[in-house]
This record gives sequence, structure tokens and C-alpha cells, in this order.
Amino acid sequence: MAQKVLVTGGGGYIGSHCVVELIQAGYTPVVIDNFSNAIRGEGGSPESLCRIERILHTRIEFRELDLLDRAGLDAIFKEHQFSAVMHFAGLKAVGESVQKPLKYYRVNLTGTINLLEAMHAHGVLNIVFSSSATVYGDPQRLPIDEDHPAGGCTNPYGKTKYFIEEMIQDQCRAEKGWNAVLLRYFNPIGAHQSGQIGEDPQGIPNNLLPFVAQVAIGRREHLNVFGKDYGTPDGTGVRDYIHVVDLAKGHIAAVKKLQQKCGCKVYNLGTGTGYSVLEMVKAMEKASGKEIRYQIAPRREGDIASCYADPSLAEKELGWRASFGLDKMCEDLWRWQSQNPTGFSKGAES
Repeated sequence: MAQKVLVTGGGGYIGSHCVVELIQAGYTPVVIDNFSNAIRGEGGSPESLCRIERILHTRIEFRELDLLDRAGLDAIFKEHQFSAVMHFAGLKAVGESVQKPLKYYRVNLTGTINLLEAMHAHGVLNIVFSSSATVYGDPQRLPIDEDHPAGGCTNPYGKTKYFIEEMIQDQCRAEKGWNAVLLRYFNPIGAHQSGQIGEDPQGIPNNLLPFVAQVAIGRREHLNVFGKDYGTPDGTGVRDYIHVVDLAKGHIAAVKKLQQKCGCKVYNLGTGTGYSVLEMVKAMEKASGKEIRYQIAPRREGDIASCYADPSLAEKELGWRASFGLDKMCEDLWRWQSQNPTGFSKGAES
């Protein structure tokens, strides 16, 4: 029997790509999502999952469920025997988190507490958590390894990731038998090579690459480059970008690590290479064959100059490393964007 893995937030960008990799690795994902970051498709499932079913010629079990619904969570744990949980569900817009901190704390923290309590009640003691490099705050040194101090977060979104890490670590310390892998992502970009699933931000994109792609496709007039006076080679911010499929493969390695009764482990998922904003613009111009117009704008509060990973621990202990370079990330992103000019929805831009 294939092992069942509960995937929270599996209709979203990273969750859906991990569902693909779980299926291809021989696991059976059961997906829950409340559509806060997913588009509804036919039959009530997220459109991303409907497309995965067509790509892989399979069926994916889906339940519309909010993690704040503890009774609903208990029901799904009673119905299935899960070997592990992959936890992606949560609100994720940095700017919104600054404006609405209580909303982020309620949804992300209370939702996770409900999930951990349900896991505990039903004897499912293995979890992979979708964390973020934002837990490191403004880097004290580069590249960032897992021993870098964490918790100096610059926004409530990052704080929720840090607090959830702390909750999971405390639970692993308190009760023997729990196993957790906390994955600190750097900047996921790209899309599945089919061009059928990818990142579909609602409204104005918060992240650089989806915005650049929308400029290239004609949905946005120009890109604002926030700051050109950082201490970087071209003055613009430098980040570590990782292909979302590489990221998803890291989650499969993490699930396998749980089976070794690993206790609580923390890993960076990044490439170890930093690219500037203007380098990313050039790479997307190359991939799309389009000129990408941009303007220099003032720095944004809370932005840092450079942030990139030391991913060597994941290679050593998970046997995982990123394999796709910048050209592949941009080509796959452009294929998704050009095949789906308005994302998953077929209507006009909202």
C-alpha cells in the first residue's frame, strides 16, 4: 500500500508542485485547502489539482477544509491513516502581514496548533513544515547556514514561520516519537515544465518574478526596482532563487528523512547563488524575447541588500541539491505565463 501523506494548502503554488512529486515518488497525497491561495476548478477541486490529474492521468483526493476547523480536521484524520503531514497552508503576503498582523497570527498560528493537536490525537507524529529564510531576518553573515541566528524577523509573516518552527521543536522535545523536518525556503520561482501549473498571484504580485513575467506578457506596464544603492555589484537587491520543482524534490527527501526517525531537523533549500534584481530582469528578457521596462524606485522598508543560502547541509543529510539553473527557471516561468496569460482563471484580470 502506498503511504498516504496529508498535504495542507496543497492547491497553492508550492503545495501543488509537491503533490506532483509525491505522486511520482509513489506516495498517495490527500489534499486539504480553503482556497485562500488557490483557484477553484471543475468539481470543486483547485484548478491546479485538476490539471495535475490530467498531466499524470490520476485522481487526487481533495477536501475543502480550513485549519481553523478543528472538527473537520479530526474527521479527515479518522478517515485516513497518514504516514506524514506536509504543512503548507497559511497566509503569505509580507506587506499584508504588516497591515493585518492579528489576521496572520490567528490563521497561521492557530491553524498550525489545530493541525498539531489533531496529529497528536490520531498518532500521526511525522511532519514536514514549509518554513522560510525570512526567519533569519537581516543576515549577519553570508551565505546563511542553519546555525545562523533565527528569530530576528522583520515582519509578522516571518514571525509566524519562526513561531511555528519553535512550536514544532518544543513538541519534538516534549514527546519522544515525533519527527519533523523544517524546510527554510529561499525564493521559489519557475513552474512545472508542462506549463500547466505555476504561480498565480491574485491581484498585484508580491514577488519579483511573477511581476516581471506579467510585465513581459503585457499585464503590467513596468517593474519598479526598489533601490539601486545597495552594497551589491549593480546596486540592486540580491536573492537566492530556486526552481519550484527542485524545492518540491527537497520535500520528498524530507519525507524519506522522517522515516529514519530523525527527530527535529532544519534545512535550507536554496541554490547557494545570489542574483540581483537587474540580473533577473535580463534573464527573463532572454527567456521571453521581450523587453521588460523598469523604473528605479525608493528602497522599501524592511528590505535587505543580500540574502543567499549555504545549502550544503541538505546535500549532506538529505542527499538533495538544486539541479536547475537560472535559464531553466525563467524558461519554465515564461512557458507557464505565456500559456496562461491570466493564470488559472480564464477571465480578465481582476
